[in-house]
Amino acid sequence: MKFLRAVPLLLLVAACSGGGSSGSGGNQAKDPVVEDYPIAFVRRQLSIDEDGILLQDDIYEPYEFFAGAELILKDRATASATETIITADIFDGEYDVKDLNTSADGTRLIFAMRAPEIEDADDDEQPTWNIWLYDTDTATLSRVIESDLTAEEGQDIAPAFLPDGRIVFSSSRQRRSRALLLDDNKPQFSALIDSQQDPAFVLHVMEADGSDITQISFNQSHDLNPTVLSDGRVLFNRWDNAGGVDKLSLYTVNPDGSDLAIYYGYHSQNTGTEETQAIFNRPQEMPDGRLLVTLRSPSGITFGGDLATIDGIIYSEAYSEPEQSGELVGQASLTVGEVSTNDTISAHGTFASAWPFYDGTSRLLVTWSECRIVEAETEQLRTCPETLAEDEEVQLADPLYGLWIYDYIAGTQLPIVVAEEGEMISDGVILEPRTEPAYISDPVPGVDVDADLVQESVGILDIRSVYDFGGEDVAGIEVLADPAQTSADLRPARFLRVAKAVGIPDDDILDFDRSAFGRNRSEGMREILGYTPIQPDGSVRVKIPADMPLAISVVDADGKRIFDRHYNWLQLRAGEVRSCNGCHTSDSEVPHGRTDMQVVPAWAGAPTSAAPFVNTEPALLAEMGETMAQLLARLVGEADLEGDLSYTDLWTDPAVRGKDVDILLSYSELTTLAPVATTCLADWSSNCRSVIHYEQHIQPIWELSREVLDGTGAVIADNTCTVCHSPVDAAGATRIPDAQLDLSASASTVNDAWFTSYAELLVDSPELELVNGILSPRLVQEYDDNGNPVFEVDEEGNPVLDINGDPVPVMITVNIASAMTDSAIESAFFTLFQNGGAHQGYLQDAELRLIAEWLDIGAQYYNDPFAAPVD
Repeated sequence: MKFLRAVPLLLLVAACSGGGSSGSGGNQAKDPVVEDYPIAFVRRQLSIDEDGILLQDDIYEPYEFFAGAELILKDRATASATETIITADIFDGEYDVKDLNTSADGTRLIFAMRAPEIEDADDDEQPTWNIWLYDTDTATLSRVIESDLTAEEGQDIAPAFLPDGRIVFSSSRQRRSRALLLDDNKPQFSALIDSQQDPAFVLHVMEADGSDITQISFNQSHDLNPTVLSDGRVLFNRWDNAGGVDKLSLYTVNPDGSDLAIYYGYHSQNTGTEETQAIFNRPQEMPDGRLLVTLRSPSGITFGGDLATIDGIIYSEAYSEPEQSGELVGQASLTVGEVSTNDTISAHGTFASAWPFYDGTSRLLVTWSECRIVEAETEQLRTCPETLAEDEEVQLADPLYGLWIYDYIAGTQLPIVVAEEGEMISDGVILEPRTEPAYISDPVPGVDVDADLVQESVGILDIRSVYDFGGEDVAGIEVLADPAQTSADLRPARFLRVAKAVGIPDDDILDFDRSAFGRNRSEGMREILGYTPIQPDGSVRVKIPADMPLAISVVDADGKRIFDRHYNWLQLRAGEVRSCNGCHTSDSEVPHGRTDMQVVPAWAGAPTSAAPFVNTEPALLAEMGETMAQLLARLVGEADLEGDLSYTDLWTDPAVRGKDVDILLSYSELTTLAPVATTCLADWSSNCRSVIHYEQHIQPIWELSREVLDGTGAVIADNTCTVCHSPVDAAGATRIPDAQLDLSASASTVNDAWFTSYAELLVDSPELELVNGILSPRLVQEYDDNGNPVFEVDEEGNPVLDINGDPVPVMITVNIASAMTDSAIESAFFTLFQNGGAHQGYLQDAELRLIAEWLDIGAQYYNDPFAAPVD
């Protein structure tokens, strides 16, 4: 491993004895005000595996248990102050403590603690992480959730006090999500993260006595490290990992779970050393409104990184220009020396945690480790060198994190607690009074909540125009909205599709064959909740089920997605009205969702009140600024999602021209099995779902008899897909399937859990030829990049010769590109069924709609793990 050149070490750490200090800024005088406040910290043993290797600290694994920690209280922030182990005698054995936080009045300490391992017990029988509270006034320690049964329902970590005394925390219990599983006739379980490794931690709120536990965030990966901002919102780390995007950004949400929004850094993931990935870990608001974070790699052996501030009030991304170009404006390092964030030599050491003072100074309580290496020859420890030769490799020593008061302006450090070899101080907080954050009530003041929506457990999504991309009109909204200028068939966006993520259970609940995900496991499984028409101006207003991770797609008249898939989940709480200006591409860096940074919308809506939109029905009188969807909601009520793609022209003024042709693409038109319950075919409700499985819903389309009869009933043609697209003809003879596409239901050679047709449609496959009556991959000679033929060589590089003494050519297969991708509009398959296509009229419109939506949600083999074969 090659390390960066070291910079001069600015803070040389001397042995600590009491109140001494050292550093580039000179001595720091004692501050009696600071010393009056208690501090708390976690001292823990470094975790070493059986080979003597230090275990990595992985932010993405918040459930990890590292035995051998203790929580300590000092009554003053000085090295000489007495230490009290406040978690002593709680457990018999080695336990773990983390995630310290304090109340605004400085009298209470809240944290996560886990009891010792139970020897020989299964994982599901081990203790869980629980939230604990220490009251300094009464010197009492108690678990917040008193009931053992309730406490053990999930892993609870990272607590913070809300202004009304409640507690927000991250937990795997997923209380609301588990309850909703009962509506789907599934057992209750905590769903796994997008990568299907461990249960997802999401945000919950509970009363101070541990009652009334309420889930407020709905994500398919972790929501971590909640902290309460001065304005009352909850700021936290959200891991967006749908489709394998792997971003850990800062989000905000109200304490009731409404108004979820990206706050900072979604497109600024690589602000670490040499532009490597760096996580904005453990965010904490400073007195001046900036955020204090430890900027570090997601996992590593140093356990820490740089100290950085984020100016999230002004900036939502780190750089002044998109794609991490321009100047670094959104964040800045706080340290007086250079700090590495990627486990390389960091001359100024590394920081594992930081807590601001609220006394108007530039001081922080930090856990800091000097940079040390192990001498290769002597195996002795020494301070990292200031310079390294280009090819020199060194071994970093284990970190040695102590507790310090760090003044980032004066450039000084005051030692408070010195760690010993093999241990570290991992958290430190000051029990100092600070201003209580603003209180945000449930519901949010000034926001009218419709009781009927709450009772129905739905929210409302209100989009001004899907043609508004970051404040830019990308399609000519005013022209599209005018029926005299644009007919419906010329409007690209016709419907909004809403889908939800499907919770995946662990193996103890259901051990199903993971081939059920299909060719792209990162998309997970999804259910379609329904569709709603997009109005001529691109506006949408529709009721959507609350309390679940949602994804929306803009689709055309055939039900094909026309914009990129987004990889962060949307959520609405019951009664919430979520408004946005428009859409955005997945790489757009406009701060979507942040109401304080909204750009001017591209569509102003109705130009005046008491008048219709231009050339529309005279009776549809708009109010100034209203969108077409908002007008309809006001006049006829809020729209529900529908199972069909159904459109009727409500807008065109008959005096201007004739009404547009209706659209109806309905599952009821399918001859094969529909992917919905029978009751939903007749009456779509908020509990209805479209759940598409390849074997049950797509394969039957290929096998459905499509004979064409003449007037006498005689068969004049057979357009059944498998008649031509199979490896055997009507006489039973082996043949090459038409277009080299086998749509049969035999077991695939790619994965025997799939039908051959699935792999043939979605995976590039070798071109076949018939050799002596056997289908075999066609082989051709390989050529190098210069166009020269490639021949086989032996281990010594000499040509391999055949019996005639000629060199043996290297033969390779010729692959045929798959006919489908996980985007219907980009799949060549559909061109065959268009007007003038070779297969025009062979498939029903409803069948093509079903195939398109199946592709757009990810082309999974199954979309319900409980319907998949067991492993």
